[in-house]
Amino acid sequence: MAGGSPGGDGSAGPAGGDPPDLAILDDFARHLGAERGRSEHTRRAYLGDVRHLLCFTSRRGLVGAEEVRLADLRAWLGEQASAGAARATLARRAASARTFFVWAHTTGRIASNPALRLAAPKRNRSLPPVLRAAQADALLDVAQRHADDEDPLHARDRAALELLYASGIRVGELVGLDIDDVDLDQRVVRVLGKGAKERVVPFGLPASRALTDWLAVRPRLVTNESGPALLLGRRGRRANARQIRGVLHALLAEVADAPDIGPHGLRHSAATHLLEGGADLRDVQELLGHASLATTQIYTHVSVDRLRRSYQQAHPRA
Repeated sequence: MAGGSPGGDGSAGPAGGDPPDLAILDDFARHLGAERGRSEHTRRAYLGDVRHLLCFTSRRGLVGAEEVRLADLRAWLGEQASAGAARATLARRAASARTFFVWAHTTGRIASNPALRLAAPKRNRSLPPVLRAAQADALLDVAQRHADDEDPLHARDRAALELLYASGIRVGELVGLDIDDVDLDQRVVRVLGKGAKERVVPFGLPASRALTDWLAVRPRLVTNESGPALLLGRRGRRANARQIRGVLHALLAEVADAPDIGPHGLRHSAATHLLEGGADLRDVQELLGHASLATTQIYTHVSVDRLRRSYQQAHPRA
């Protein structure tokens, strides 16, 4: 793990070669996987960020994590900000550093934690474009029309999009589902989310019908490699997120004036429509699997912005 790319976003690390303390990265990688339950993607990002930091501090003449001070961390972030790094990248790298130094201090690898007062620019709380409810309906109508041609993959595509929109689950959660995770009688799906946290999410009748139709034709794609995977690809292996993303882009192209969103945009659309329909914010938080209510509250801003635009267009004294 420690030998991956220096930058968490694929960028090269600072000049000066590898940091001298590579062993600590191996230990940190094991901690992230075994004790924190972080995903492979998150582990790569955290390790890339910390490696980037240790390269930077090594270039400044520091030997190992124990010599790093708050001023060094601020200089590290400042150099990246001056180079034009995005606010989201700086926020993530600061979070990676805080996680790393908490672990290093707790495990006795360093005497004090230099990142206790490390701050970074807050992420811009902006959302990608979302579909209007009518556009979401049109998208799923397109998926239904494609599924009528009896190609089992088109039945899978319809089931995938119906479930994504009905439940608001992440595309990674979707492709990780097994058949037994879906209860068609109760119309709920058991999802393993971030941090290996399990939650149960309901879905409606349209998604239930789409899943039933898919499961009826799924055996036509089954091979020895299929296992219990709910969604399969053409060769019988578990479908992946890239395949579902491609399907969504292709079908959205047939919806007039619809923004070209990805699966996460469909998740945002579901959350926005739930709140616009009167759903309780904490219920939506639980459905989406957000650890913090503040993360869910971003969707209320979308609803308020739409209300404000309607008010300004319609009220005589706006």
